[in-house]
Amino acid sequence: MSIASFKTSARRFGAGSLLAFAVAAAYAQGPAQRPAPTPAPAPTMSAEQWRQAAVADVEAAYLITLDDHPGTVDPANPDFARNLEKAREGGQALASRVRDGAGYAAALQHFNALLGDGRAGVVLKDMPPAAPRWPGFITAWRGDNMFVAATTPGGPAVGARIADCDGKPIAQLVETNVFGFGQRSGGTGPWWTFAPDVFIDQGNPFITLPVQCIFIDEGRESRLTLSWRAMDEAAQRLRDDSFNGVTQPIGVSTPRYGLHWFALPTFQPNDTERTAYGAMLAEVQANRQRYLDASAVVIDLRGNQGGDAVWGLNLARALWGEARVNRRLKVAQARQAVLWRASFANIAHTSFEAADLSEQQRRQLDYDPAVVAQGMLAAQSRDEKFYPDPARRDPVSDSDRAENLPGDPAPFTKPVYVVVPGQCTGACLEALDVFSLFPNTKLIGAPSAADSSYTDIRLEPLKSGLASVVVPSKVVVNRPRSAATFYTPAIVVNDVEWSQRAFLKAIEADLVRR
Repeated sequence: MSIASFKTSARRFGAGSLLAFAVAAAYAQGPAQRPAPTPAPAPTMSAEQWRQAAVADVEAAYLITLDDHPGTVDPANPDFARNLEKAREGGQALASRVRDGAGYAAALQHFNALLGDGRAGVVLKDMPPAAPRWPGFITAWRGDNMFVAATTPGGPAVGARIADCDGKPIAQLVETNVFGFGQRSGGTGPWWTFAPDVFIDQGNPFITLPVQCIFIDEGRESRLTLSWRAMDEAAQRLRDDSFNGVTQPIGVSTPRYGLHWFALPTFQPNDTERTAYGAMLAEVQANRQRYLDASAVVIDLRGNQGGDAVWGLNLARALWGEARVNRRLKVAQARQAVLWRASFANIAHTSFEAADLSEQQRRQLDYDPAVVAQGMLAAQSRDEKFYPDPARRDPVSDSDRAENLPGDPAPFTKPVYVVVPGQCTGACLEALDVFSLFPNTKLIGAPSAADSSYTDIRLEPLKSGLASVVVPSKVVVNRPRSAATFYTPAIVVNDVEWSQRAFLKAIEADLVRR
């Protein structure tokens, strides 16, 4: 399957998990937003064959993760090994009851939920287990509540708050029906992204769909019995827009005089988008004084789900100055290091990587796979679990800590507002790490996701051919932002419609207060 398929399935078929985003970001070369591919037909299998596949795949996912994932021997993360055992037990409990493809998918997603790491678990192939259904309305999670974001005739009013369904608070229903079948990183960001999937039916046989819900609109309470029907593409687009709003293409615009808006909806650009990034960065470099004189700059990350952090880094360098950004990063990451998990499969994978790379590809890496493979092998021979990356960092000097040095461009001190979406993870979080190094930056939008410290992902196909196991080869240690840390915006935008207009209103109000 293509990585774009993971991503599209996660967005459009409600995976309830950041895993597909994280894996897609680690691999994808194409655009972040694509039309949904034609789903491959589900394999023709008997109920017993589906059960056997689920049981075998949960066990294989457990064993591969146990042997090769750095988390199982990470002294800084003792919960990982315990959660892996829970994932095996819980996954097998559901796998034994599987009768069809939807049940298979749910059992594997439950394994992911119990494992609870954004870069561990199982990724399903592009085989939606069932045609998704909806009750005729789309919701949005804002703050601590769920609201109607879009509706069909006869449905609840847009903006109405959903209090409960079938006597259960809506948050409890989300925990059970959504987050029980897909990982969520720490914090409330994933709620903004995935909680609305409580009203998307994927045929999961292990949950009970809501039947009757209470809606509160302008103080008036009403009850609605839900009528589930097939989702069309228009409904799926409404679902996407419920947490990101309508995003803008890569580039810079000026919504009003003196306020400049940079749109960075993807860090996984295709050729056309790479050209757009080049044009945007060239414009900033050629006209930097325009931004030094601005009343405010907005960096819009809506739609962004990671990829290559260089795109955000390059914009930061163009605005604040390359040497200034590089110094601050060096100080912030002075203790950061990488450890490679020295297992048989990881050594073999790295050795094959070394043999298959062209010279040009090798130069693009920040490590030599042949050196790493030999180092991992030597570590294993000493019964050591990790091989420390041999890269050496220069010590931090007094000049590295200087705010400004001779030769630096003029300081960029005008207000910068960074729009944060709830699904911001991977390279999107790395961009926030960089932007937040400067005191003129203020975050606006939703809480971000948190981010696993495991990286350098490969996929190990399972024997069934229905899914693959996510296997990172290394762990980043002493990262300034821990695996449990997420960004909380200074300005939370709880408008149901996440439009540019809504953000501009909040930004203009904040500029007045400044």
